[in-house]
Amino acid sequence: MSAPKIPPRNPIGDDFEGAIVQIDAALLLSPHPLENTTIIHTGSWVVRYGVAYLGKPHVSIVPSLLALDYGEFLTGENAWHFLMNKSNLHPRADVVGFRNDGEEDMVVVKSLDLMQPLHILIYADNEATKPLAQINAIITTDTAKLPERLNQYATIYHSLEAWQEAQS
Repeated sequence: MSAPKIPPRNPIGDDFEGAIVQIDAALLLSPHPLENTTIIHTGSWVVRYGVAYLGKPHVSIVPSLLALDYGEFLTGENAWHFLMNKSNLHPRADVVGFRNDGEEDMVVVKSLDLMQPLHILIYADNEATKPLAQINAIITTDTAKLPERLNQYATIYHSLEAWQEAQS
């Protein structure tokens, strides 16, 4: 019996067009530039989601391949669904991907903290492995235009004022 063929990596990602803006040390994402902020980038990007390491909430990995402990490989949406919903069944499964600092890594599922908020990471394109930014929140009045996953995992405010009020 031959070993299973390892599929190509395929991290999930959602397309987003808008602006990355900065207020003090916070980076915010918006469908358009916001007044009284510093514009960092405008354009189209890929949003990916980093899962925090257990005991190191500032470090996360963007999964691109899961190697289950019985020889099966998962990528893309299948890997994401497994990690978010069934990973407790295989805590020794390996997660292969790139950390939020752009470095390649492999970690077992039980070393990830799936209860921490996900890191919302912005990439220049589908090929990029190092994010342009890690977003603190999204400012938009029209959440219906956001990708479903971004609505689910990001912190969203309807106005810059609402975000600022929440920070105080």
